[in-house]
Amino acid sequence: MEKKENIEELKEEETSEKKQETPNKKVEKQKKKEKDNKLQEEFKKLEEENKNLIEKVKLAQAELINYRRRKDEETNSMMKYANQDLIMELLPIVDNFERAIKLDDNDLTDELSKFLDGFKMMYASLKELLKKFGVEEINRVGEIFDPKQEQALLTDCVEELEDEVVIEVLLKGYKLKDRVIRPASVKINQK
Repeated sequence: MEKKENIEELKEEETSEKKQETPNKKVEKQKKKEKDNKLQEEFKKLEEENKNLIEKVKLAQAELINYRRRKDEETNSMMKYANQDLIMELLPIVDNFERAIKLDDNDLTDELSKFLDGFKMMYASLKELLKKFGVEEINRVGEIFDPKQEQALLTDCVEELEDEVVIEVLLKGYKLKDRVIRPASVKINQK
């Protein structure tokens, strides 16, 4: 009997230990759950932060690409029109050569005629040089007036022509590549 009592006592002790362990296990489980929840929250925060950082890196890369593209375009534009100031200074000289060449060669002495031939050669060289650098004349006689390329200084009434047609170029205009650097001064038809 004594054994039975001992066995019962042991069972009671085990039961009491289990009862005592159960609250401890519950507390441990609760702590573990809380810890897991905290880890999950931290993981979510880190994931969100990672996404934000990736977006910022992508945005910075896109801005850098756009900056480089803009700088390349600016540099190309500067290179393309680098000679514009020099050409603008040369255009009045070209105009003066044209005025000098318009003199009637038949009324001049041989000496002046030779001098005029020299002017014509210099003028031709200057025109070739300007052409080499992409300078073109704007000559739109007989075409409809375009305010982007011309400025109307005078008007005339010619019945045979349409309205707003360029009749005469008073001062030549010039383009450098695709940019108008000096609009042509023209006379247009106005009915």
